[in-house]
Amino acid sequence: MLGLLATLGLGGCAAFNTMNVEVSSFGSWPAERHVGTYAFDRLPSQQAKGEEQQNLEDMARPALEDAGFTAAAEGQKPDVLVQIGARWDRADRSPWDDPLWMHPWGPRWRMTPWAGPGWGWGYYQPEYTREVAVLIRDRESGAALYESRASTNGSTTGGRSLFEAMFLAAMKEFPAVDGKPHAVNVTLP
Repeated sequence: MLGLLATLGLGGCAAFNTMNVEVSSFGSWPAERHVGTYAFDRLPSQQAKGEEQQNLEDMARPALEDAGFTAAAEGQKPDVLVQIGARWDRADRSPWDDPLWMHPWGPRWRMTPWAGPGWGWGYYQPEYTREVAVLIRDRESGAALYESRASTNGSTTGGRSLFEAMFLAAMKEFPAVDGKPHAVNVTLP
């Protein structure tokens, strides 16, 4: 009985480390092509923000390695060039969008990350939309071989582990493509 309770407890803890990410992927990775070496390719706007882009590349690197890619050694020509991007947007809705906001008869149901679900007095938390994108091009021809986007919504901008998990979700099904947005479950690093 004690073993069963421990297993259930550990399973419950693992559920807190798993997230559901919406992924769409496109491309035509040749069936006979092997995964090889890669190098990041920065757009001029990304070059202007070198340290920011380096942090983003460091977050995407584990996802590329999980897909089988290896970083090209210094001075080596890579097989593919990888462009990545990430963004988050904040949406501040009007409190009157919520039909239960500040009714004269009392509080409304809400959920906060620090207090869990409960009743509150008209408190409103903004919603953040987060997205990452990966584009893989053949180095020689410049042809786009694979593109993937992953997105989530939440009550914070996220953090490094969340964006790493989103890159992992974006590359999890590589080289398969599915243009329709669908759920991919990943474990937070």
